Amino acid sequence: MSQIDVTAPRQWDLWALLPVVAGLYWLLGDSSSGWLWWGLLPACLMLSTGMGLLLWPGDSRLPQFLAAGGLIGTLFALPGIFVGGFWDALVVAALSSGSFLVAGATAMRALPGAKGMPAPRQDWQSYAKIALDDALLAYFRGTAVLPSGDQAHGACDEVVRALQISAEQGWAKQPQQLHNAPGVPSRQSVTQRRVYGRDYEHLQFRSEFVADPGIPGAARWTGFHGNDQCHAWVLRHSGRPRPWLMGIHGYRMGVPWLDFSLFDPRWLHDRMGFNLILPVLPLHGLRRHGWRSGDSYLDGEFMDVFHAQTQALWDLRRTLAWLRQQEDQPQIGVMGFSLGGYNAALLAQYEQALDFVIAGIPLTDVASALWANIPQAHQGYYEARGVGEAQLRQMLQPVSPLARKPMQDKDRRFIFAGNLDRLIPPPEVMKLAAHWEVEPRWFHGAHLTFRGAKAVSSSVSDAAAAAGWPAASS
Repeated sequence: MSQIDVTAPRQWDLWALLPVVAGLYWLLGDSSSGWLWWGLLPACLMLSTGMGLLLWPGDSRLPQFLAAGGLIGTLFALPGIFVGGFWDALVVAALSSGSFLVAGATAMRALPGAKGMPAPRQDWQSYAKIALDDALLAYFRGTAVLPSGDQAHGACDEVVRALQISAEQGWAKQPQQLHNAPGVPSRQSVTQRRVYGRDYEHLQFRSEFVADPGIPGAARWTGFHGNDQCHAWVLRHSGRPRPWLMGIHGYRMGVPWLDFSLFDPRWLHDRMGFNLILPVLPLHGLRRHGWRSGDSYLDGEFMDVFHAQTQALWDLRRTLAWLRQQEDQPQIGVMGFSLGGYNAALLAQYEQALDFVIAGIPLTDVASALWANIPQAHQGYYEARGVGEAQLRQMLQPVSPLARKPMQDKDRRFIFAGNLDRLIPPPEVMKLAAHWEVEPRWFHGAHLTFRGAKAVSSSVSDAAAAAGWPAASS
């Protein structure tokens, strides 16, 4: 792996003074007008992270929370016109936006590269793309539920016991022994819904996934009520059979308005001519356990991640079983984004009949992603009880997209990724690329700024062509 060619690190980064000034202006610039309370959150974020960049440069959390502060400050500036006055709002908007770009520029200095990846451009647009990723990371990091106190001890104990069971069962080397093929749903319902002015079908059926009671955390997982009901959004053409694209959404999605913005029907359904089926992953959308979609999937108890991925594979295969019951030998391809890319790659290990698999900006190594966002105090506690990054990776090996070779030929495997991605850094993407023996298609952008990228559209069109799907028609 290579590092991006940037200037040598400096002991003092004077650009860090900008968020310091921004934070102070929010707090002191016009406190007499009564808007101090309005800017308290962005002010504290920018002031504290700005000082942190001056005093403790190199901490990955600083640009993340600075990006969040700059973004919130910019957004809060508009209503600030009515609270604090036009000129003050204009000043704090400029200072907050500048702090947002400083966060992106700071993060770019530490952005890892990868062999064959085009070097990112050093401009304000690139800084803004990176900062947007960092703001999302700050949200994920700041709201993640981590095993703490007595729960931390129990979570570590579950992992240690799970590793013992996995070793006894041989799941690391033969993960297929853990994953049984689900049958076709015996009962299902399809209702008509509408989003963005477009009719679609809401498919529902029972998952009937049963967590192995011998695996730690199974009883807790079974107690997540509502998660046993599978949901999928379906768009299909009338008339002759069309190829089906299964789209797998990302983390904290799983609701129609988000999923159809990710898998744009105007492109994939209307222009490309595909039928679409968009399943909802466990604990997401209508299946959620907490108040947010995705709660307990990648945070909370460690073993919940294991059960989430085991059930995700089961549910995706069960959805495919339903689809194959509807048509005689349907043409099916799969594309996933982020967490969906992980699940698409995992599915490729068990479903040989798929025409192609596209892993977009794919999460590849969950253990690495989790560990990178765990505070050092928690890391030390977990490691003292026998659970570090290596143990998490070993525990998740039976549900890893790197565990087995995909069943599709190399010309049916596609990966696209962003050279500015802060959520899934390029070296993480290269792990899957090496395993799949393919070269990623890179776009100049970050995790949230892939829309319109040629690498995305060409992956879809080339995959369809490789599968022999009919050319797009209206």
